[in-house]
Amino acid sequence: MATFLYRLGRFSFQHRFFITLSWVALLVMAGVGAAAAIAPAPSSFSMPGTEAQHAFDLLSERFPDAHHDAATARMVFKAPDGAKLTDPVYREAMADALAGVRKSSAQVASVADPFAAHTVGKDGSTAYANISYEVGSASLTEETKQALVDTAASARDGGLVVEVGGSAVPSEPEGGTEILGIAVAGLVLLITFGSLVAAGLPLVTALLGVGVGVSTIGALAHTLDLGDTTSTLAMMLGLAVGIDYALFVVTRYRAELAEGHPREEAVGRALGTAGSAVVFAGLTVVIALAGLSVVGIPVLTKMGLAAAGTVALAVLVALTLLPALLGIAGKRIIGRKARKKGPRPRRARVTAGERWAGFVLRRPLPVLVAGVLGLGALAVPAASLELGLPDEGSLAAETTQRKAYDILSDGFGPGFNGPLAMVIDAKDSGDVKTAAEKTIASVKRIEGVVAVSPAAFNKAGDTATITVVPSSGPGSKQTESLIGEIRAAGPGIEAETGARALVTGQTGMEVDFSQKMSDALLPYLSLVVGLAFLLLMLVFRSVLVPLKAALGFLLSVSAALGAVVAVFQWGWLADVVGIDTTGPIMSTMPIFMVGIVFGLAMDYEVFLVTRIREAYVRGESPRRAVVSGFRHGARVVTAAAVIMIAVFGGFLGATDQTVKMIGFGLAVAVFLDAFVVRMAIVPAVHALLGRTAWWLPKWLARVLPDVDVEGEKLRTVLGDRGCPAGVSPMGADLVEQRQ
Repeated sequence: MATFLYRLGRFSFQHRFFITLSWVALLVMAGVGAAAAIAPAPSSFSMPGTEAQHAFDLLSERFPDAHHDAATARMVFKAPDGAKLTDPVYREAMADALAGVRKSSAQVASVADPFAAHTVGKDGSTAYANISYEVGSASLTEETKQALVDTAASARDGGLVVEVGGSAVPSEPEGGTEILGIAVAGLVLLITFGSLVAAGLPLVTALLGVGVGVSTIGALAHTLDLGDTTSTLAMMLGLAVGIDYALFVVTRYRAELAEGHPREEAVGRALGTAGSAVVFAGLTVVIALAGLSVVGIPVLTKMGLAAAGTVALAVLVALTLLPALLGIAGKRIIGRKARKKGPRPRRARVTAGERWAGFVLRRPLPVLVAGVLGLGALAVPAASLELGLPDEGSLAAETTQRKAYDILSDGFGPGFNGPLAMVIDAKDSGDVKTAAEKTIASVKRIEGVVAVSPAAFNKAGDTATITVVPSSGPGSKQTESLIGEIRAAGPGIEAETGARALVTGQTGMEVDFSQKMSDALLPYLSLVVGLAFLLLMLVFRSVLVPLKAALGFLLSVSAALGAVVAVFQWGWLADVVGIDTTGPIMSTMPIFMVGIVFGLAMDYEVFLVTRIREAYVRGESPRRAVVSGFRHGARVVTAAAVIMIAVFGGFLGATDQTVKMIGFGLAVAVFLDAFVVRMAIVPAVHALLGRTAWWLPKWLARVLPDVDVEGEKLRTVLGDRGCPAGVSPMGADLVEQRQ
């Protein structure tokens, strides 16, 4: 592989303008395709094999006239302290507000009168009006959404508290975090390289790769039913790994220039060595993302595959476009000050990475014990992990949706915001009314049920629906337990009536989704870690190095998940992070943390340990090889980690608590994995294992192909070709000019 990538690097360098124009043309074509494509529909969320999904499918089949996906809203009214909504002045203000909603848009289907619909609280101070629309929330115009909010604002002039919630309410924009992350990345790259051109190349290539990937997703979104959120994960990961891969290649290219090689030769050698590491690092990320298919939720499978495709594009960009741009950049890849100084012999200088490696090598056992115990302590809260899905109760306290949610909870009870929908399938029993009556009676006897609505029947007379209001909120363990009790009563109801009673609705779907994600976590973790172990064994030709890499990842992701639980579930440092309400952790958080952090962790492992193995294969002692690896690799891993921490940490400024959780969890995970696991535990383990770290059974060595990531075969082929050692990067350029 090293020889092939060496030739690819030189080819891209020689045909730099053709390669660059080809990628630009590809970006333009993808952009045109995305602009001409039909707008994607909302993600068609489904959970095959769950009771909630089966019940929802029955609703769609047996109640075809009902618009189950239509947008809805609730306008919530609360009278001033001591007053009642039945007072004529407030009743008139409510009527005017609701009339305004009816007239605001042709997309409004119906607006219920709270007094006619009996949706006024017992004390008369709180009421709500259900608003239905003709179309789904994705098809609502911005004018329709804004008219709802503006009408509520106007109604407050009469002294009423008026808030709105539901899928028709416009969401608060969360933009700006990507720009902040890119700005921080540029600053870190500038400090790392000392050259604007060198700092700009990773950003340019990462943005171009992400542009092609996201535009392609946009062009195919409607055809492949990718939904309107699929590009989010692809953009985040594509940007992250694109910067990382380019950073690693550019760093190696500059090191090859420092060895005195001409620019074309330096590009080939950089790609033959660092490029091999990029290929295998990219493969680990692709494995982690494609592995999301084991969860069994189609929308997650599509998100994972789309993001995996974007990561594959990032690898291709690093292997083709980046060498071409290095050729176009010329001598500007070196800082102006370094170029002005002209040719000069290199003088040995001890780097910070070498000093840190020496510190760890002198005290490997204390460093290892401290690192493992520290991460283990951080991981303790993860044992109390509770999963759930965010709702309007997790939004920022100043949003109108959160205010409406709180008013309804206070006026009608916590369970009002998370009612359970039950579907009674009496197609085989023949008496749907009797089945519905007995089901209602059975459910009312269960502790934790506040109210059960009368049954509603379909035209065929074989299916009924009822609504169950629990005493607890939608995201609580009590509601989850209540759903379990209702479902446990299902076989008894079926034996008595011949009808099946199924639980669904938003809350039922959320509980089943959380359970499905929890059940899939261990198989997913086993799959990605197992496949990556085999891949790393191929890369490093060792059994213990991949094992150490996998165990280190498990430590870092467990510790990060423990930190998320401590902050977002227990409430530690809640004021510092800006959390209004604690509660269950988002169901997708563990899976996404495993996938994203695993990819980045293996990047850092490959980038750092390939340098260590390269020095070891060249004949250095195991301990000296660690120092050499840190001399070349510590700086690039540090820069890559700081960039990712800044990108993910930028999400802490978001108003949405879910976005905060994602940013916090990923930033903590990257910090722990890069600086505790890879920079401390890894050299400590290598120091303790010595040559044993590179042990591989002879029979396995014969079976495994030698991919030569460290480029040893390439050096054998090239011999001493290139400029003599001791010539500076400027000297390399002069030699190249003479040639």
